[in-house]
Amino acid sequence: MSRARLPPVNIVGAGLAGALLALLLARRGIAATLHERRPDPRQAAPERGRSINLALAARGMRALERAGVMERVRPLLIPMRGRMVHEPTGQTALQPYGQREHEVIWSVGRADLNRVLIEEAARHAGVEVRFSQLCLGADAPRDRLRLRDEASGAEREIALTPTIATDGAGSALRGSLATAGLLSVREDWLDHDYRELSVPPVAGAHTLEPYALHIWPRGGFMLIALPNTDGSFTATLFLARRGEKSFAALRTPEAVAGFFSREFPDAVPLMPDLLSQFAGHPQGQLGTVHATPWQIEGRVLLLGDAAHAIVPFHGQGMNAAFEDCTVLDELIEHRAEWEAVFGEFERLRRPNTEAIAQMALENYGEMRDAVLDADFLRRRQIALGLERRFPDRFIPRYSMVMFHPEIPYAEALRRGAVQAQLLDELDRGPGVEPDARLAEQLVRERLPPIG
Repeated sequence: MSRARLPPVNIVGAGLAGALLALLLARRGIAATLHERRPDPRQAAPERGRSINLALAARGMRALERAGVMERVRPLLIPMRGRMVHEPTGQTALQPYGQREHEVIWSVGRADLNRVLIEEAARHAGVEVRFSQLCLGADAPRDRLRLRDEASGAEREIALTPTIATDGAGSALRGSLATAGLLSVREDWLDHDYRELSVPPVAGAHTLEPYALHIWPRGGFMLIALPNTDGSFTATLFLARRGEKSFAALRTPEAVAGFFSREFPDAVPLMPDLLSQFAGHPQGQLGTVHATPWQIEGRVLLLGDAAHAIVPFHGQGMNAAFEDCTVLDELIEHRAEWEAVFGEFERLRRPNTEAIAQMALENYGEMRDAVLDADFLRRRQIALGLERRFPDRFIPRYSMVMFHPEIPYAEALRRGAVQAQLLDELDRGPGVEPDARLAEQLVRERLPPIG
């Protein structure tokens, strides 16, 4: 039990972050009421074509372990040991994510994971989950939270203080606070969108290597595919909104068929209903949300995507939100007022979420282009060699983010910049080994051991 005696809390949004947070609070004896606009996912079919498949990494797993649900989640996971790169020629090559057995990331279905978290949270007497409850916004001066029951149409108000908003990148609660002038929001949209597709199983089996994230990098755009436990893959096309090669250019079935045949010829036979999927699935936007501040005088707190939505190219959106829950849970241990918890949470998390937002954007260029670049691959091998020689000092930035939850995102960004400069000085070109003595000198001078 927590030493703090915090009053019950409203959580707006029973998605992944909201359900996990309610579970963590319940384990401390803190009552929570979840208000979710969707029907009960335990009884309704999940939305299709609207969510990018999820990659669970060390930060997210640490949060699930903290909540005591990892064993229930484990059967939902498929390990992905690296990127299986599909070249335009049809050749494939696996680029491992790390160089240790445990350095994998895990593909997981959003709907299945959400259902488990809601079930586990609802088992606690202190958790109430109210579905089909649309948040209409907050009236902070009057301390009221406005909701509408989607089944009856009835509107009601409840006390706002304290409320935690976990209602995603398009947060209605954040929007109402911004309209009232209580916070500012900037949404930086990419000029690239996405569309989700599916690769069905054949005789119940995967048609591609199941233990990898498949990627078809094509410079200005890419297709990816993540494995599912039912033998299918969730594929996602990331493409410019407008231009010669863009979603705007794919207005007819003939244009779609021609584009996929030219750019992803080995993927086409895997999707026999490609054209109907492409026509039937919505086109989603990609962007980064910047909100300031995240909390209003202990009354309301933004958490997860509601506070700091990021683009999906580092596979850290869910993991960052789960890490938010971990940090908030740790802060509750020694604080007796929500206002102190909310304020310290923002102070601790903001630098780290800004760092992962930057790294996620940078990773898009790496995924759609650099993974086929000879210079990138050479430098990657140098980096892996340095990690083997100096495991307590040199860890590739990707590994710091994905496999080392003890290293804050901001520190991974900072050390990553130092390491990139170091690689610039050591890389002597194709076929030439880096100077071992110089490497040791630079690593020891510039990279103190990770404590």
